[in-house]
Amino acid sequence: MKVLLTGSNGLLGQKLVALLHNAPGVALVATARGANRLATNYPTLYYRALDVTDAAQVQQVLAQEQPTHVIHAAAMTQVDDCELNQDACWAQNVTAVEYLAAACARLDIHLTHLSTDFIFNGTEALLTEEAEPDPISHYGASKLAAERVVQATAGLRWAIARTVLVYGTSLVAGRSNLVLWVRDSLRKGQKIKVVDDQWRTPTLAEDLAQGCWLLARHAAQGIYHLSGRELLTPFQMAQRVAAQFGLDASLLEPVTSQTFTQAARRPPRTGFRITKAEREVGYRPHTFAEGLALVQQQIG
Repeated sequence: MKVLLTGSNGLLGQKLVALLHNAPGVALVATARGANRLATNYPTLYYRALDVTDAAQVQQVLAQEQPTHVIHAAAMTQVDDCELNQDACWAQNVTAVEYLAAACARLDIHLTHLSTDFIFNGTEALLTEEAEPDPISHYGASKLAAERVVQATAGLRWAIARTVLVYGTSLVAGRSNLVLWVRDSLRKGQKIKVVDDQWRTPTLAEDLAQGCWLLARHAAQGIYHLSGRELLTPFQMAQRVAAQFGLDASLLEPVTSQTFTQAARRPPRTGFRITKAEREVGYRPHTFAEGLALVQQQIG
């Protein structure tokens, strides 16, 4: 099978490259906007620059490469940036998906599309795939609109992978995540305020990559929730990070969401039930403790 990956420079993209680059029976085409930032780590990686907001580029690259599967990991995911730059958010998160979905349908390519827990309003936790979406931010609204594009594209074979609070190590400089932010701050002896009134099921980036690969490999059809199993607040996660890395947990201060002024609202409670993915495609995520141990091992 031939897999074309969008967003290969991002955290999830990097983990998918690591998983699929030398996988038996898999030809990988890594794509992202601009230069290949993984060339040093993967000198033999086949890479093509692709701006998914350019309809002609999307059609041309997919027609030339003829992948059997596309895993669409590229997106604008900074929640506050999406709120402040709504046109750019819509172009990257919705319009791009229209182009990809149409091209995949035309060329009979299976599409695995990444979505988020932020399509929900946060009144309930441990959501199933049947839960009713009701986004409270522009980011969430854009990701829900993208889901509906995928579902409405005639002739498209598709799977939607929703996930929650992804963490892990990156090979290249880029966005941080909660685990790395806490670890780096505590190592510097900095006191930090961490939210203790939001609930999530944090997801190790390697687990999400494995889940996306399972959906693609099985040519799965439908919506699947891919996350960790444990429902935790960011403060609880931070305490576990401190313990794992042997850092001073007294530097952590639990606060409410109201402490911070942010452009976009966050859902108070989400987190997923992952029974469907476990049952249908064999998804098996690490525990949060195992995930932290892996991050520690990778950091050295």
